[in-house]
Amino acid sequence: MPKVDVYNIKGQKVGDISLNDDIFAVEVNKVAMHSAVVNILANARQGTQSTKTKSEVRGGGKKPWRQKGTGRARQGSIRSAQWVGGGIVLGPKPRSYSYALPKKVRRLALKSALTSKALENNIIVLDDLKLEAIRTKEMANVLNNLNVDTSALIVLPEINRNVVLSARNIENVKTATFGDINTYDILKYNKFIVTKGAVAKIEEVYA
Repeated sequence: MPKVDVYNIKGQKVGDISLNDDIFAVEVNKVAMHSAVVNILANARQGTQSTKTKSEVRGGGKKPWRQKGTGRARQGSIRSAQWVGGGIVLGPKPRSYSYALPKKVRRLALKSALTSKALENNIIVLDDLKLEAIRTKEMANVLNNLNVDTSALIVLPEINRNVVLSARNIENVKTATFGDINTYDILKYNKFIVTKGAVAKIEEVYA
């Protein structure tokens, strides 16, 4: 079992914790992680892009000139695709890009991402994370105490309003509960900061 140090919010080591091999020490599967990231990004797309076809463009009801005898190419409408201001042929229309990924692949990708963080020594475990009030400066001090100067994902066992609101204005820092973490966020943020309570919840759900 991989062992990591446990710190308090002052950055002081207060112990250590053994992480579950079934989650934090699996064989890293890059294919599964790639599939999960592509799936998450696809599901996040709004799919609201839209272009107008020939029938939707305003105007063009009258034939611009007669069919024969003018010496010019035959035209049926000034809103055909070859005209400036005409419709778009086979252009994008609103649609959903979302699709389902098999549960086993999603779980494997998540475990692979967590394992990669453990292998890179980028997991920071806190004994607890509670703030007396909503203060961005106080949250920034916690990160400074932990020597976190890069992007970080803070994982909590449950929603803590003071922590969430104190962290939301800090650049490249995101908070999430153990049930909301995903492969994309784990890989996107350099540091994975998690409380002991959240570790227990993650191991309970994904082991």
